[in-house]
Amino acid sequence: MELIRRDPDPSAYLAACEAVDHRHPLVARTASRLRERTGGRTDGEGGLVRYAEAAFDFVRDTIPHSFDSGDQRVAWRASDVLATRNGICHAKSHALAALLRHEGIPAALCYQKLNVVHGLIALKLPGRPWARQDPRGNRPGVDARFSLDGERLAFTPDPDAGEYDIPELYAAPPEPVLTALKRAGDRAQLERLLPERL
Repeated sequence: MELIRRDPDPSAYLAACEAVDHRHPLVARTASRLRERTGGRTDGEGGLVRYAEAAFDFVRDTIPHSFDSGDQRVAWRASDVLATRNGICHAKSHALAALLRHEGIPAALCYQKLNVVHGLIALKLPGRPWARQDPRGNRPGVDARFSLDGERLAFTPDPDAGEYDIPELYAAPPEPVLTALKRAGDRAQLERLLPERL
């Protein structure tokens, strides 16, 4: 599938927005700790890849998906996701995008149409095509991995069930996703508000 930038300006995928608040001090501190774990450098392709994989692993493994954990809190802004260590796929994607953008790695929000719209990200490393990554969090039957050579996503859409990949790359969350996250008072309400399509 060819991924399509919705915003023709490449700098849009490095910019801060309401949900991807990568200039927040907590995002900066978290990025600094991840950078230190990977050798302290994110210059050059090797450093960028190591950092991107560390950020992916951090979000996937240390921030539980609230549908798995049962956490009723609704976090949606990247800094809040990092502070509460809680979020659904969309929120976790905002956190990963913020950590990547903080280090100068272009990151887009992207989606799959499953029973509801599922959120993930794509990142762009120098000399490579956009690569989708799914930080949702693993569980029995779900084994998402960081990969630049072939996707290792949490889910494969089933066309027979009306599921499909959405090829557009968003610089900021689309209105149906952001509205659902902001309106929900708890996870149970969020489950009812999540959009079935963009």
